Amino acid sequence: MSDRPSASEDAAPVADQLPPIPAKRYFAIGEVSELCAVKPHVLRYWEREFKQLHPVKRRGNRRYYQPRDVIMVRRIRELLYDQGFTIDGARQRLAGKQGAEEQTQSRLVVRQLIAELEDLRRTLRG
Repeated sequence: MSDRPSASEDAAPVADQLPPIPAKRYFAIGEVSELCAVKPHVLRYWEREFKQLHPVKRRGNRRYYQPRDVIMVRRIRELLYDQGFTIDGARQRLAGKQGAEEQTQSRLVVRQLIAELEDLRRTLRG
């Protein structure tokens, strides 16, 4: 079990082909499944394996993912599917790099959401 990437460098990562994350506060598991090209049962499994992934649970144990969760799912997917890490290796990688790289991505998403909301506010004020 290696925690080193084994995927070829020539292949374009699938993450580049994923749809953009809409400006929403919460996403259902089906939406996250489509946004990240991962089946819902895989998302539920990853919740148990990665402490960084923790969607809000509401009525009837329904999961609601926030944009930061969607970004984390994409990062986990990239590590496992594109870079060839094992679950253990991906877990270690996220634990070691989360402080810088993941926060940077989260900040970019937050800035994008703020800009879109400010634009919407200007539009509504007319």
